[in-house]
Amino acid sequence: MKVLIYILLICYGGVVAPAFSRTYTPIRVEAKKWVKGDNNQPWQFFDTRIINNLQGFKNTGNDEVNKYGSTINKKIAGTGFYRVEKTGGRWWVIDPEGYCNIQTVINGFRQGTSQKNQKAFRQLYKSEEDWANKSAKAFEEYGLNGIGSWSNYPVVQSYNNKSQKHKLSYSVNLSMMASYGKKRGGTYQLPGNIGFPNQTIFVFDSEFPAFCDSLAKVQISGWKNDPDVFGYFSDNELPFGIKNLEGYLTLKNPKDPGRMAAEKWLKEKRLTVDKITDKERSEFAGLVAERYFRIVSEAIRKADPNHMYLGSRLHGSAKFVSEIMHAAGKYCDVVSVNYYGVWTPVKEHLDNWAAWSGKPFIITEFYTKAMDSGLANTTGAGYTVHTQRDRGYAYQDFCLALLESKNCVGWHYFKYQDNDPTAKGVDPSNIDSNKGIIDNDYRFYEDLMNSMQQLNRQVYSLIDYFDR
Repeated sequence: MKVLIYILLICYGGVVAPAFSRTYTPIRVEAKKWVKGDNNQPWQFFDTRIINNLQGFKNTGNDEVNKYGSTINKKIAGTGFYRVEKTGGRWWVIDPEGYCNIQTVINGFRQGTSQKNQKAFRQLYKSEEDWANKSAKAFEEYGLNGIGSWSNYPVVQSYNNKSQKHKLSYSVNLSMMASYGKKRGGTYQLPGNIGFPNQTIFVFDSEFPAFCDSLAKVQISGWKNDPDVFGYFSDNELPFGIKNLEGYLTLKNPKDPGRMAAEKWLKEKRLTVDKITDKERSEFAGLVAERYFRIVSEAIRKADPNHMYLGSRLHGSAKFVSEIMHAAGKYCDVVSVNYYGVWTPVKEHLDNWAAWSGKPFIITEFYTKAMDSGLANTTGAGYTVHTQRDRGYAYQDFCLALLESKNCVGWHYFKYQDNDPTAKGVDPSNIDSNKGIIDNDYRFYEDLMNSMQQLNRQVYSLIDYFDR
């Protein structure tokens, strides 16, 4: 990871990160960084950019927006569905009516499954519809304009159908490779995603394209004419990466289609296993990704030509392999990235994703967790901080860097509700951590939400500030 070095600008009394252009006076937030497999990181201080310390920004508190949360001051041609377009050197989401939009989204909008969650729900809400209505009103107040993965899509669709003055976009995850793997056999649950044999997906199986066609036709039928659908994810966090080549080559079954494809590719390159370099590894990873993105995107567009394809939520090292990003860009309208391991987004990363893919990107997971929640915070990713106020500062720092990039069209924060340690049968990455904007009693974390609201409701003013 590259370390951002901050240079003192004495004449302004502030600091500027060389990666970004606008000066600011940082605050210092103490946090424990996330390193996969190591929960014993020390507490350390991180320079943090917040709205109140942006030099020259007029903090008005509210942008004028339409029912989609789009700015009313920028309009292009509307098509009746969400799309993206680059104008004035910046990528934008264009809402169904043609107004420029940045997605500020929450993941996992659904009811908690634990007994504690269910009891709290019954005490607060008369029905599922009551919950949706009250939640949507709160989201509008906090400047959240959409719903992301692992959400109750039907209840959001029902809310939108009844609401004329306020809409929530929603993005549907189709889990195409994960579903195929479950049917084929050989997959297993990992913390945060699905595991495959040798971490190699079944993209070379001859049955996979027909499976995708059938799945897309069935799953998408209820969404394809809905203007409030933002787009589709085909999967989550598939194991694309430079280990793919050796992974396929060492599959136990010599007749496995993936192993046979890798052996054929290596033979055509006139290479032996001992001569493989990272160049070949990256090239083959790109081939795997391109084959996957081509198959799933064709199935999705065949079933629904109206909505965007958002990719498979690239994570880990995959998002740093140019060949994988290039493959995603060929077939995705927007490239989705789950971005962990940094306190502040790194400009080089953001620039590379746009350059390699030729498309805008959207951050589809990030979060911090705080110790004042009373949760142990030992599972999942994300930095750990002391308080909800610190979580709010981290949110602003992260999102300001995304807004400063002209290639980011929004973000999906992970997630709606905290983990409940008493819940049964949950993903092992979601056991005991303060990831939510609400606790297990459906109470919003106000200090966090105050910072979210301040940024979300001024997204377009902040873009004007960075672009001037």
